[in-house]
Amino acid sequence: MTHPSVVTLERGSAPRVVFAGDQLIEIDLPAGTRCIYPKPPMEGLQDVDAAIRYAINHPLGSDPLYAKLRPGMKVTIAMDDISLPLPPMRRPDVRERIMTIVLELLADYGVDDVEIIIATSVHRRMKDWEIRHCVGDRIFDAYWPDRLYNHDAEDDSNMVEVGQTEQGEVIELNRRAVESDLVIYVNVNFVPMDGGHKSVTVGLCGYKSLRAHHNPSVMRNCHSYMDPSASELATTVDRMGQITNEHLDVFTIETTVNNRMFDRNLDFLMKNEDDLNGRERLLLKGLVETTKRLPQGARQAIFDRFPAPYGVTGVFAGETEAVHKKTLEKSFDQYAVPVEGQSDVLVAPIPFISPYNVHAYLNPLLVQVMAQGYLFNMYRGAPLVKKGGTLIITHSCTDKFDHEQHAPYIDFVHRLLPETRDAMELHKRYEEKFAKNPAFIQMYRTGHAYHPVHPFYMWYWGEAGRQYLGRVIVVGADNEYIPKLLGYETAATMDDALYMAKGGEAKSLDVTLLHVPPVVMADVSLPSSGASG
Repeated sequence: MTHPSVVTLERGSAPRVVFAGDQLIEIDLPAGTRCIYPKPPMEGLQDVDAAIRYAINHPLGSDPLYAKLRPGMKVTIAMDDISLPLPPMRRPDVRERIMTIVLELLADYGVDDVEIIIATSVHRRMKDWEIRHCVGDRIFDAYWPDRLYNHDAEDDSNMVEVGQTEQGEVIELNRRAVESDLVIYVNVNFVPMDGGHKSVTVGLCGYKSLRAHHNPSVMRNCHSYMDPSASELATTVDRMGQITNEHLDVFTIETTVNNRMFDRNLDFLMKNEDDLNGRERLLLKGLVETTKRLPQGARQAIFDRFPAPYGVTGVFAGETEAVHKKTLEKSFDQYAVPVEGQSDVLVAPIPFISPYNVHAYLNPLLVQVMAQGYLFNMYRGAPLVKKGGTLIITHSCTDKFDHEQHAPYIDFVHRLLPETRDAMELHKRYEEKFAKNPAFIQMYRTGHAYHPVHPFYMWYWGEAGRQYLGRVIVVGADNEYIPKLLGYETAATMDDALYMAKGGEAKSLDVTLLHVPPVVMADVSLPSSGASG
């Protein structure tokens, strides 16, 4: 039986409206195209604060939080950074709600040696106003900047090696966390690849640890980043995380949210176009025309100015692995749509935002991450597209970068990719040199730039899709140079792209549209004759 979120287009169906970065465009798709829409948002919890208190007092696989506390102990609270959820959550952010309750509990038990670390790993430092939005005025004013600060993966004096796995993977973590009597991690689990051991073991580590799993070999052995059971990345991080938790007393608090990404003024973007009422159709048509005419900065502002009204759907606390098991179940309940069979072509519109461009432009390297990294991997079981099939994306691929956040990306794209797109070659020849670049490291440590190794990781993130797909075609590119640099082809229209996908042959194609955002992923089942991917 077909799931309500899976719609097959009939002859004469209206065009689908999809994102092409921060622009909305109409695309015509052939009859028989399978459109996969996000599930409706799950109902949020009625009393989030009560759910938080219940979770920390009735934890999974652990003593209650209050039983771990004693006067005079050293406690570190670590929290997820701005890379999730996307867009940022309307205030109060669930991290503020959790930390408010936790800090009150710590005070009640005489714990006053408390510091809060934003677990940025090699992401950019959050700005003070971004932190205030996330933790709230009361916590920000009391703790910033001496006891509330960004993790610095390049502060050698503040990094400690705690052990190695049997495979020789080094676990090096933030000294404050290692030397604490208790580490409390506050997580927002936006997609299934978030959370679990990734929180502490990646969020508070540096390059010495990251290179154990953020490399082309590991990424090529991931058969969906969104399915931890099929991801070598998740397997490696879990192995390292188990060593972490042998040395640190970690109390994990994870939360799940629904997919209510757009506020009331834009909530019609979450619906199937066929289900819109008359007013919503006019609003959608107007938004398409508006984004066509506005300059890029103004288009981005439309979607950037409204924090998302996410509902919190679950709160789980305790031992890391026991907690994460429950978190994943709730996450898949919201996102996973059952889908039968694969397609020759997957159409994946590129949205205006990714984990790595909050309040910045989605540059070409991040377009690649979204295409061959995240959207291709939005599945369990088997990819939505057949092995060697075609991925069609919609984006302008403008040669534009945010010079504050993404300075290292510019060198990577314009100096290294013209030499080679081979991830193994980039890894061997250039990664370590970039990772030690003093100018870029200074921008990471004192400014708001991503670490110089980060663009390499962004390229590796597309490796699973690059190895699997036959070709990628861009609809709507405003130039040919950038797509060619990324290994892509270009087409003026969706009809042209589909014709190219046929290879000039008079044949029909099975086409699937992954209608994002909000987040949706497919549980793909294959005929008993066997898998294609």
